Amino acid sequence: MCFSFVVCAMPPAKTDQLDLWAESGLDGDDQVMVDFLLPTGIYIQMEVPRESTIQHIKLLLWKEAQTYPLFSLLGEMEGHMFECVNQAAVHEELEDETRRLCDVRPFLPVLKLITRNCGRAERILDSKIGVLIGKGLHELDALQDQEVKDFRSKMKQISEEKMQRMQLMSWGEWLRSCYSMPLEAGSLENLIDKHEGVIKITMHYDQSQVCSVNLVCITELMDQALKKWQTTHGPEEDIGFRSDYVLHVSGKLEFLFEDHPLNQCKYIRDCLLTNESPHLTLVHCDGVKAMFEKEISTIGSVLARKTSNPPLPLPPKKRLPTIQVRAGLFHGTELLCKTAVSSESSSRSEHVWNKTLEFDIAVCDLPRMARLCFAIYAVMDKVKKPRSTKNTHLNKYQTIRKAGKVHYPIAWVNTMVFDYRGQLKTGDIILHCWTSFPDELEEMLNPIGTIQTNPYTENATELHINFPEYSTQPVVFPAFDKILEKAAEIAGASDSMTMGRGGKKFYIELKEIMERDPLSQLCENEKDLIWTLRYDCRENFPQSLPKLLLSVKWSKHEDMAQLQALLQIWPKLSPRDALELLDFNYPDQYVREFAVYCLQDMSDDELLQYLLQLVQVLRYEPYYDCALSRFLLERSQSSRKIGHFLFWHLRSEMFMPAVSVHFALILEAYCRGCIPHIEVLKKQVEALSKLKAVNELIKFGTIKTKTKQAHLKEAMMTCLRQTGFIETLSDLHSPLNPNILLAGINVERCKYMDSKMKPLWIVYNNKLLEGDTVGIIFKNGDDLRQDMLTLQILRLMDLLWKEANLDLRIVPYGCLATGDHSGLIEVVSSADTIANIQKTSSNMAAAAAFNKDALLNWLKDKNSGDALDKAIEEFTLSCAGYCVATYVLGIGDRHSDNIMVRSTGQLFHIDFGHILGNFKSKFGIKRERVPFILTHDFIHVIQQGKTSNTEKFGNFRQYCEEAYLILRKNGNLFITLFALMLTAGLPELTSVKDIQYLKDSLALGKTDEEALKQFRQKFDEALRESWTTKVNWMAHIVAHPS
Repeated sequence: MCFSFVVCAMPPAKTDQLDLWAESGLDGDDQVMVDFLLPTGIYIQMEVPRESTIQHIKLLLWKEAQTYPLFSLLGEMEGHMFECVNQAAVHEELEDETRRLCDVRPFLPVLKLITRNCGRAERILDSKIGVLIGKGLHELDALQDQEVKDFRSKMKQISEEKMQRMQLMSWGEWLRSCYSMPLEAGSLENLIDKHEGVIKITMHYDQSQVCSVNLVCITELMDQALKKWQTTHGPEEDIGFRSDYVLHVSGKLEFLFEDHPLNQCKYIRDCLLTNESPHLTLVHCDGVKAMFEKEISTIGSVLARKTSNPPLPLPPKKRLPTIQVRAGLFHGTELLCKTAVSSESSSRSEHVWNKTLEFDIAVCDLPRMARLCFAIYAVMDKVKKPRSTKNTHLNKYQTIRKAGKVHYPIAWVNTMVFDYRGQLKTGDIILHCWTSFPDELEEMLNPIGTIQTNPYTENATELHINFPEYSTQPVVFPAFDKILEKAAEIAGASDSMTMGRGGKKFYIELKEIMERDPLSQLCENEKDLIWTLRYDCRENFPQSLPKLLLSVKWSKHEDMAQLQALLQIWPKLSPRDALELLDFNYPDQYVREFAVYCLQDMSDDELLQYLLQLVQVLRYEPYYDCALSRFLLERSQSSRKIGHFLFWHLRSEMFMPAVSVHFALILEAYCRGCIPHIEVLKKQVEALSKLKAVNELIKFGTIKTKTKQAHLKEAMMTCLRQTGFIETLSDLHSPLNPNILLAGINVERCKYMDSKMKPLWIVYNNKLLEGDTVGIIFKNGDDLRQDMLTLQILRLMDLLWKEANLDLRIVPYGCLATGDHSGLIEVVSSADTIANIQKTSSNMAAAAAFNKDALLNWLKDKNSGDALDKAIEEFTLSCAGYCVATYVLGIGDRHSDNIMVRSTGQLFHIDFGHILGNFKSKFGIKRERVPFILTHDFIHVIQQGKTSNTEKFGNFRQYCEEAYLILRKNGNLFITLFALMLTAGLPELTSVKDIQYLKDSLALGKTDEEALKQFRQKFDEALRESWTTKVNWMAHIVAHPS
């Protein structure tokens, strides 16, 4: 392949100017001077309210324009709209005139009035989608990329067909799709026996009434409720039939319908477990039909009218460095042949080689998903090691290639060998490179990196390459049926005995290999054995398909063809086993299609459990139109809850240049296929924008003006009481849980927290349950994605324990990243930190951490009699769960302010900034010396305050050991889930070495007896060294007295 490349200078980025739209608040000024440019050539300058809608501003302008010349030439007001230059320095037409000026945030306060073109409904929809997903659709229109155009065209057609089908739905089908009640299988015999088959349910209709019912099906419950209502209102009132009503979960947008047993409804089961009375509301279908008809009319109105790491610094310029390029062909992480290296170039500006790089592989052997990876690096003379170790970042990626020479990486870039249509690329291509290198490199190449080029072309190194033409006709990868024909030809020509049927000796060896964890490396002999015995693998170890795929010689088209044929008869894997096939190591298109085929069996709840990883592995898909993209769109457009979280997982990473186009395309397709959801999500995006403005107001007041705390809180409350804020922040679905409707902010109970980023503590009234409040923490400046991953894993652990009939009362509270270092955290009600509990029981801060009675006394204050016994049991179970979970996940920075206890007794951990054994240290000494937190005041509670109560402590220890063994059985699943997150850019999950911690903590590769022995040693160590924890807690309380 002939190529040359040019190194371009990288000008420094300009710093942002003061944000005009964030100034309002402290000074109370709500007016802004705006320049208006009219199509008649008239210029008007006037003050308008920042909080006004575009529609209102246009009305004000129209009144003012009547006093200026040429007004009569303007024509009708509705025939015009505004255009501005937005914050991305791009022209934006303001089709959606319901937006407020302060939310539009023009780059400068200049609005140009332009004539509106036809097709307004479609343009408004495009405008709303662009604002919602954080990337204007005009930016996608401007991309000169045929793959983007083809994908958008296909998805638009599919989405319109989806919306047309939705218009034909009955209201019942719509309700089932959007707001169905989650169901859970499994036994609840102990709890049912405890309640003697009867549960007290609070039914709400005109007035709240209590009724006790047998654990029957939903339809029988509705019959009982209607009879009760008839008794209350008298026989003369016509209440209709059972089919005229649905049961609504009070406080949430969830409905119970169809004939399911009550004890299968997740809400009812949760109430049974927590000993609470379920609250259900009997709702007439007319109200639900009104919601349905509103959404259908929204569809009709449209269809009727058609961060990355900083760049690596170059070494000091003692002399002009020489530059080289290295190139490698990869399939996943497998290097297909020897890398090729250019000659050295030492030009001051452009580096030109005009040299052909050849690879030792035939074109017919190139896999469909082969990628070409480039690395550009400087070659310098080796210098003596500096004595100082402060600038270790400089030397992090140095690689000595030959005596006296050191290589410094400058940039990297990847591209596919075949395009999205399966044609071998030809001709000249310009690749804009990336400068942020991962921790692990394959000969300075980054095969796991994106195949998208850097969109910031002005500051990026350019690499110009030329793919040769091999014939006058395009070289196209063979169609799938041709691949199967090739496999049949090979099978027919070979001896059937060579298909591989191993004896007992080989079976034992194969079993040992197949039972290894996903991190274990295979040697070449083992790969050959697996490939030879591939039919044995299919029959006896189908779940170990990943190891077979790693044993295929992808550089031989004969082996690849035989693998595809075998895949057609491979047994369907469970969704949990199939997840591993979406890892970067398995790039083959048909393998990934097989994985998605296996995922089809996932329930909505199971899909939600793994949605975070499924979104991240979209990064591994080289082409926009793939099986995984279609699967996620199909399922999200069939379930409003899945759609909600898919939207936020994608939207929160739109700031990342490597995925912004890919994620924008999927978001656009989702919005077009779920038009009624656009306004719901748009309301959430606008609300978060307002909360960010409040947070920045407080930060600005703290840093710039040193404003006193009381004044800042008053300014915050004044801001929240403004009309624009009240309207935007009221009546929205909670981003943390779309089934909860947030009515309005309870301003008096809101506050900001006194930490560096000044998080906002916002209290909402629950619209669906009078008197109930919902607490939300808004963070701006903290990356919540690591917390989100940790809480997802905790939720999975909770599920696995429950599947094994062990409920350890875990509290995996809600956490959602919504943008670049911003997001929301659920406030757990009726809970306090260990630090606060200890401080309230002691007059001296230093002594508080050593008061072992404080926690037990606090629980006694909150509970009495049988309730206290129940609270201690809850504490014991949850403490066991979190001891095991924090040990397995290597969660660090555990102090008394990030361990909390509910008044019901449940202990839980918060704030997961350090995971996988990345413990805090000071002066090179680890501050945390215990594997997990188990202090004597915890044991004091577990033993009910009696030192002689060894039976209770023995039960606690048994819970821990049982929980640990359950997690060990699912060790491969945990490793897979973390591996799928490797390219997400999480600070403490950047390489396979980080995941090694899980393998060690779960003692994978050891027997259960050996692993249990290891865990018992860790348990004893945590108990023995608990005094060090108390010392750390004391230091923390003294350092953070408030």
